[in-house]
Amino acid sequence: MAKRKIVHINEALCNGCGNCIPKCAEGALQVIHGKATIVKDIYCDGLGACIGHCPQGAITIVEREAENFNEEAARDHVEKAEGNADKKPALLQWPVKLNLVPVQAPFFEKADLLVAADCAPVACSNFRGSFMSGKRAVIGCPKFDDARAYAQKLGEILKRNNIATITIAHMEVPCCSGLSWVVKKAIETSGKQIPIKRYVITIGGEINELEQ
Repeated sequence: MAKRKIVHINEALCNGCGNCIPKCAEGALQVIHGKATIVKDIYCDGLGACIGHCPQGAITIVEREAENFNEEAARDHVEKAEGNADKKPALLQWPVKLNLVPVQAPFFEKADLLVAADCAPVACSNFRGSFMSGKRAVIGCPKFDDARAYAQKLGEILKRNNIATITIAHMEVPCCSGLSWVVKKAIETSGKQIPIKRYVITIGGEINELEQ
């Protein structure tokens, strides 16, 4: 495998805003787990059309060992993605409201669980691409609903199912931060240790990952 120029994403700087995605005509970039990522090296031509469209300056061109750019494969990849865009299901289970989901269900087994504020998808234009891929989701509002009841319900879900990971996504407004308390309390109640990632979405739609 020879060295060539290719796009590099600095994950420490990337906030998952997705501005780079439409600028990549080859479809090499996707937002996965809140970060822009190269799907396959063969889809990236290394020309860097996406650079300059990243408000965080997270994209650069580096020279490293990588498979050669395959224009035909990239074109097929884009055509397939466009063809499947309307067919891909948005949800992996139903219902999604925390008050309505059962405390035990097959779809929770070994699941990567997304716990999101119900207003977050409205503020984040790329919410589905940034957070929902491969995840089971529960949503709620800790301000207008009972946060303690949320914690109790989520705690039961964690007790009765083998949840692999939890991703929290809520708005930057103070009332939304109660969702993090809900998850923390639920984990304590369950007696389990579950890896957590927490993301805050700004009013402007930007995604920031918080340290745990």
